[in-house]
Amino acid sequence: MPAPLRSVRGVPVPTFMYGTAWKEDRTETLVRHALAAGFRAIDTANQRKHYFEAGVGAAIAPFLADGRRAELFLQTKFTFRAGQDERLPYDPAAPVTVQVWQSFESSLEHLGVEYLDSLVLHGPSQHPGLGAADQEAWAAMEELFDDGRVRLLGVSNVSLAQLRMFWEEARIKPAFVQNRCYADRAWDADIRAFCAQHGVVYQGFSLLTANRAVWNHREVAAIARERDCTPAQVLFMLAIALDMLPLTGTTDPAHMARDLAVAGTPLPDADVQRILAL
Repeated sequence: MPAPLRSVRGVPVPTFMYGTAWKEDRTETLVRHALAAGFRAIDTANQRKHYFEAGVGAAIAPFLADGRRAELFLQTKFTFRAGQDERLPYDPAAPVTVQVWQSFESSLEHLGVEYLDSLVLHGPSQHPGLGAADQEAWAAMEELFDDGRVRLLGVSNVSLAQLRMFWEEARIKPAFVQNRCYADRAWDADIRAFCAQHGVVYQGFSLLTANRAVWNHREVAAIARERDCTPAQVLFMLAIALDMLPLTGTTDPAHMARDLAVAGTPLPDADVQRILAL
């Protein structure tokens, strides 16, 4: 069964997303498995260094051919030059505005679609703070939103200070924040609190791989036994209880089905507190 939907600024968004980073030549096959398991939200990026966006396009082609585009939530990213290798989706000598537009057109071609559900700025151009390039890139993304070619905008890999700056400066406010989520940073509690206050959806990735000590903890194993589920499912249920939209990047079709089975199922608060106390 597909994941339940939540409304994000009037756009229906599945509550569980399949992430396609680091899949390389297996991307098409794995996305097909994810779709077969019931995933309808797919995260990718026009960053050949870590993603194979065209592989996602090949996987979703049967959905498009059957007129089922509306069933899919497709999210990709614009990545600055520093995050790319030599396989660039834009002219590196062009202004940032043009780079965003060229990357966007390339993404549409890779995916075989006419619009994107979500376009994410794949990390600011500098740390700390924001630079002129970030402002220019966001303004270009806002123009794509104004044209109706993108339904939602987001930012990734941001600190709380950067997120506040985006919020203050942006004309179209971010609908998503996508961050790697660490237990030893209280599961990004400060940024999640900002998101909750401002109606932004927090997308958490690397929930398992960044938190192996918690994933393998005896307390999580005990909760899994009590709930008749796996430790991985417990962490995804924790994410849902913390109002995250979790991503999974598993390459195992059986794990895809197990992960999706807990979509929309929050962990009870008593168990949430047991994990937060670790």
